[in-house]
Amino acid sequence: MTEVTHIRERRERMRAPRVPRHRSPDPLASFATSFTALGELAYEGAQVSASVMDLETGRSLLGIDERIVLPTASIGKILLLIEVSARLSARDVSGYGILDKTSRDAVGDAGIWQHLQAPSLPIADLASLVGATSDNLATNVLLREVGLQAVRDRTESLGLMRTALLDLVRESRGPDDAPQLSVGSTAELGWLFAALTRGEIVDNLTSSRVLGWLSLNADLSMVASAFGLDPLSHRGVDHGMLLVNKTGTDAGVRSEAGVVRGPRSAVSYAVSVQFRDDGIAARLRVLEAMRTVGFDVLEYVH
Repeated sequence: MTEVTHIRERRERMRAPRVPRHRSPDPLASFATSFTALGELAYEGAQVSASVMDLETGRSLLGIDERIVLPTASIGKILLLIEVSARLSARDVSGYGILDKTSRDAVGDAGIWQHLQAPSLPIADLASLVGATSDNLATNVLLREVGLQAVRDRTESLGLMRTALLDLVRESRGPDDAPQLSVGSTAELGWLFAALTRGEIVDNLTSSRVLGWLSLNADLSMVASAFGLDPLSHRGVDHGMLLVNKTGTDAGVRSEAGVVRGPRSAVSYAVSVQFRDDGIAARLRVLEAMRTVGFDVLEYVH
């Protein structure tokens, strides 16, 4: 009963009229609510990391343990998409090259290819499935094509030291498997999205292609839930807002990174939370805190 009351109180605070704070002389004051919400999670025992940066000035607007390494679940698939896009730019592979799904690639959960009859799809289509639905089967097929080591080498060449795709997607992880699909620091993830936006990841064509795939992402359940966008159709500008993001979800893990541009300014952001997922109340507290970050981002850019 106490947990239910706590959730109701939080919901009422979220629904209450919000006084715009982005006009404060101190832009950092705009993220005081985010700091408080994430701090409450940390006080309850969660590991929290967050980074928000102004794209125009490079100024840090929010930083909470942004250099620690936390599990990021499917966010690491961005690194795979970068490697695939770089090969397309170098014409090492063709976007129309056909790849087959096999029994060893099979995995459930996220994605729709497992539910489709098509036994084969072009490389570019597989990348679109990863961007749109974080498709696990498409991820494994692409990884089989390019190789995990190539993704790791590309990651290191970008200067990322705390962010990595560790493994392919598995139904379960044994003692000989990597404990997580991917890990990352929010500082590096925020930088990565900013660099993609500036066309600095490999080259402009490679960066633009990756952003195009990620712009299909249908998961707006975390930070981006505050932006009021259509989860299935937000590739264009909507009320002055343009969003590209990637999320990661696993047991006790919620993570999101992205870039959002509004009428006033633009930011790159990343938020990761590792928590004890022992009940719906705990999970909702994490999602509400991430949504609070989204509200503060919205007020800053809009």
